[in-house]
Amino acid sequence: MKHTTTDTAAKADELKQAFWRELAGSPYLFLQRQGDSTSAVPMSPQLDKDADSAIWFFTHKHSAFAALGPVTATFVSKGHDMFARFDGTLTVEPDRARFEQFWNNFVAAWYDQGKDDPDLLFLRMDLGRAEIWSGEMGLLDTAKMALGMNVHDSAEERHVQTAL
Repeated sequence: MKHTTTDTAAKADELKQAFWRELAGSPYLFLQRQGDSTSAVPMSPQLDKDADSAIWFFTHKHSAFAALGPVTATFVSKGHDMFARFDGTLTVEPDRARFEQFWNNFVAAWYDQGKDDPDLLFLRMDLGRAEIWSGEMGLLDTAKMALGMNVHDSAEERHVQTAL
């Protein structure tokens, strides 16, 4: 079956929307500085439903992310129905209103002096390219796999490379 550009764009939009829903429902992703696998740690992204080209993080000034620059995030949804890897660039977020928007007790628990902790660093990740996979196999593909039949083509229909 040949896919048109319209089909591809619709699939990308559908998977991006599913990605944002799944990310909103999960408190963690793995973040690492590009080229430094030792910096990979679980982080809690702060999301704004109206800002789909950035996410925010609270961290410490002594963390590897204080160096700013290019990062890669890896995400697996709670039910393993969605997988994603996406790139972006970390910068310091100077907007105090944005800081206040995301500050909560779960963040406060990491900083002894609360909002005024001198070690607190508030970052914005401007999002770039992403690769998103839907992990929903369906009954037919599950049966095919159990019989050792090829499911590559149908799996590829649940995968997209796109900009976030």
